[in-house]
Amino acid sequence: MAFEATKREWGELYAFFRLLANGYVYAGTSDVKKNEQQCIPIAMVQREEHDGTRQYVIEKNNIHIKGEKIDKLVPREDFETVAELILHAIRNSRQDDVTSPDGVEEFLDEVAIYDLEAKTDDRTDFSVAFYDESAPLTGFCVRSRLGMMLPLLDGGRTANFKFEQTGVKFAVPTINKINAEGEEDDVISRMLMIERLGGVLKYNDVADKIFRSNLSMIDLHMGRLLAEMTRLMWLDGITKVSELTEAIKQLNPLKIKDELINKHGFYEYKIKEFLLALATGMRPAKLYNGIESAICGFLFVTGDGDVLCYQRAYRQVFANFLFYNSRLEKGSTEKDKYGYLERENGVYYFKLNLKIGLLKR
Repeated sequence: MAFEATKREWGELYAFFRLLANGYVYAGTSDVKKNEQQCIPIAMVQREEHDGTRQYVIEKNNIHIKGEKIDKLVPREDFETVAELILHAIRNSRQDDVTSPDGVEEFLDEVAIYDLEAKTDDRTDFSVAFYDESAPLTGFCVRSRLGMMLPLLDGGRTANFKFEQTGVKFAVPTINKINAEGEEDDVISRMLMIERLGGVLKYNDVADKIFRSNLSMIDLHMGRLLAEMTRLMWLDGITKVSELTEAIKQLNPLKIKDELINKHGFYEYKIKEFLLALATGMRPAKLYNGIESAICGFLFVTGDGDVLCYQRAYRQVFANFLFYNSRLEKGSTEKDKYGYLERENGVYYFKLNLKIGLLKR
């Protein structure tokens, strides 16, 4: 009997089956291509289900599935066939919900997969043993261009920045008029109206104290840097992180020396460190102490169905991939509580929200 799942759920399963069918994965480059010189053999993939752990050991012709209640061999070519069926179904569906192709549900039962998204507490999708079955496991998250990708950062209201409204002191009717300007998500109209009426939005702070402390672990001025990037996104319409960083270098909100900007690459370095922290587990509302999480990297599925590997072991490539392939996004003003003048202890603040996702192409 057929069932439906989202493209993101199918994408995770596709990556899993593709690794088992191939028995290797190519390292990715910063511009989302295969590194032909770096083909990494896979010995085993471990996946969590609601009823326990499964190990899928790659043998010459079979996948040896081991678990508390299972020990069986399944031909590797079956994983190849089902991976192709899933890829074809995803790419040929205009809807986000995709119906399971014929035979796929029966195959999932055969290989003891009951949850399309793995059940883990550490936010990994599955873990890989490279080269040898007994090698240390490397935890991965799957990100797929075949469907909706989870953002790198979607902290809701905890990822808000506060800007103090200075310059002209507005009367309450003016405040109400500004807040009524444009549609609900038309943040730029309200920002421009404040400016037009003689107001100035001056960076004040990170709204959430835990996120403020987390950012301070990377740099004490990280909040200001990201807040100015977010402001630039709204005012100039720039969304790509690499392009925003270039604009920040010209603006130099931290007022640092040219030598530090141009010779040391200060701003690029700080943004890359932040993106790496996000990719490997930092969250706005959870205390971050710099200790690396179980997430060691991404398995990135391209629009063509190639699976590319990015991991902490190849830190610079991973950092460059994130830097050139991420963008700032606009979250819901109602859900994330930003984009309006709000009174707090007699002072009016305007909040902007930080949301970061990976580029779809």
